[in-house]
Amino acid sequence: MTTSDIPEPAKITEEHFLDTGTGVEAETEAEDGPPEIARPWDPEQIRVNTKQFSLRNALDMIEDGSLELAPDFQRGRVWKSRQKSRLIESVLLQIPLPAFYFAEDTDGLMRVVDGLQRLSTIYDFVRGGDERGFELRGLEYLQSAVEGKRFEDLPAPWKRRIHNTQIVANVIDPTTPSDVMYDIFKRINTGGTPLNAQEIRHCMSKDRSRNILRKMTSTTEFNEATNNMGGHIRMNDREMALRFAAFWLMGTDGYAQYAAMDSFLQRTTTMLDNEKHVTEARVEDLVAAFRKAMVNARLVFGEQAFRKWPLESSGRNPINRALFEAWSITLARYEARDLERRREAIVDAARWLMTNDYQYLEAITFSTGDVRRVMLRFGITAKVAEEAGR
Repeated sequence: MTTSDIPEPAKITEEHFLDTGTGVEAETEAEDGPPEIARPWDPEQIRVNTKQFSLRNALDMIEDGSLELAPDFQRGRVWKSRQKSRLIESVLLQIPLPAFYFAEDTDGLMRVVDGLQRLSTIYDFVRGGDERGFELRGLEYLQSAVEGKRFEDLPAPWKRRIHNTQIVANVIDPTTPSDVMYDIFKRINTGGTPLNAQEIRHCMSKDRSRNILRKMTSTTEFNEATNNMGGHIRMNDREMALRFAAFWLMGTDGYAQYAAMDSFLQRTTTMLDNEKHVTEARVEDLVAAFRKAMVNARLVFGEQAFRKWPLESSGRNPINRALFEAWSITLARYEARDLERRREAIVDAARWLMTNDYQYLEAITFSTGDVRRVMLRFGITAKVAEEAGR
């Protein structure tokens, strides 16, 4: 194929949330490309128990730690004052709340996966999550009765109405395999602003994996390489760290066993949550490798690290997840002195690929979870890093 035969590159689209760019390139499926291979599971493995709680009961469980609202989950706190107030008004009007979904672990701890924003809002209002809770504003039907009031200002009958409100929760039994549980939540995740894949994994995971990913994305090295991506509102920073961990722990051969990014990342989350699978010493090695990769990415590519940077381009594109995977894993293997000496040659080769190699462009743009495209981009990236400037 000659340069003139290469089609115009696809338009780079940035993901948006609440009308604001996230700084990360949207992943797309090629119309003629193979979809991610779904690992079939036996419906008999599903164990769902339907339980009913009063709101007082649910709030007590949150306070005693038996019901968890996914700590450090920013995405669950983005409702505006009017949305929060209208939810409380609905409760006061005795309008039934949609069912919640909880994930239960073997210790009996339940985590809210679907309904997190609703339950967080009610908890903040009743138990004063924002010091004294929040005031009700922008109500439709109860302006004269409760507009401008906090929970502590409500008459006793209104307080009892909130406390006695019954909610229905579908609780996924801990015997349900994690990949099945993940798929269940993907299917029922159709609320006003659905959770993305990493947000679901975060809600389902345990403290250990959360802490590891937070540690990785809080490092100065990561934030310098990604223009301060740490603390991302959609948890794209945690997903990038998780992708690094997945390929660092299991490699591309390990990926081939799962043949789908969701399954691969869910398995990695489960591994990180279990010290028998990933020891503390292994975690330290992982974090050190991640920091080294970030330093090297910044050294070689500067502010263009992990972004499409074709020849003759100007400006800076959003971070591309596929480039992040391949280059971070590759650069973790090299010493800074070696890369610094060959920096210009590596950059030239990488930019040529992003301009002229159609297969490589496909592998970082469309259906990026396809095994063949994963293998291709990792193989080419490794070859460039090894051979450029030798």
